[in-house]
Amino acid sequence: MTTINSVLGPLDTANLGFTLMHEHIIVSSTGIPQNYPELLGDELMERIIQGLTIAKEGGVDTIVDTSTMDLGRDVTVLAEASRRTGVNIIACTGWYLDIPRFLYTVSVNQFARLFIREIEEGIAGTDIKAGIIKSSSDMGGVTRGQEAILRAAARAHLKTSVPIMLHSYPAGQVGRQQLAILKEEGVDLRRVKVDHSNDTTDMEYLTWLLEQGCYLGLDRYPGWLVSSEARTRTMKALIDAGYIDRLLPSHDWSLASIEGENSPVRRPDSEERNPYGYLYIKNVVFPQLREMGVSEEMLDRLCVVGPRNFFDGL
Repeated sequence: MTTINSVLGPLDTANLGFTLMHEHIIVSSTGIPQNYPELLGDELMERIIQGLTIAKEGGVDTIVDTSTMDLGRDVTVLAEASRRTGVNIIACTGWYLDIPRFLYTVSVNQFARLFIREIEEGIAGTDIKAGIIKSSSDMGGVTRGQEAILRAAARAHLKTSVPIMLHSYPAGQVGRQQLAILKEEGVDLRRVKVDHSNDTTDMEYLTWLLEQGCYLGLDRYPGWLVSSEARTRTMKALIDAGYIDRLLPSHDWSLASIEGENSPVRRPDSEERNPYGYLYIKNVVFPQLREMGVSEEMLDRLCVVGPRNFFDGL
């Protein structure tokens, strides 16, 4: 087994337990939790504690928090939440989609050094270290700025052995571009997971990704671009094709986000669509898979064995 960074210190992968590989405790923007917490609603910490306590009581042991600095990451909140609830939380380094113009002159190696520092020394002046590296591209493909972050993520990975997660856009098969760049940088694609992969039902594309060696983050339950049922049918097809140990189901759910008065539409992660929060997979998806003939041993492999193998580099 491997020792990885959690927000409370080193964590043996043997102790990960039931793991959700792509969630958010808070998702907002840089500095919002520290400077404008009222935009995240009243009793922020207590709502976070309540949500994580419900998840823990429902059998969730570990959550990978995928909020980078520019998504409002606050590792002191993550550490307090982990300490008070007993849920292991793994924080990430890296960057989300947009590179602000004042960072245009920062080199790939400079970004890599920042990510390495957050892995080896700590984040935001704390000794809380990142356990995963995030890079993102979306509808427009891999932009120039996103390529810089992707290459920096690769170099930080090669220096630290911390694995990489990719926010991707499967409808545009953007993962093909992302993996090509990581290959150029010398990354073993077994240390990479391509997230939001269940935003498509294109088995040819998903199988191609898996054949490159990477893991798939099936992490948008219940989702809004593809129905929950279609996502589960696609997962079952991938299980039947023999890929169960590299499928990582999760929700991309957040416990706290900006509560804007002018929001014209219901959020895709609203409670009306998902009343179960971090337990939707346990309460809805797993029963569907059981009806499709998936055994308890195989369900265990999805959220226990698969995450452990990913962090172990298998």
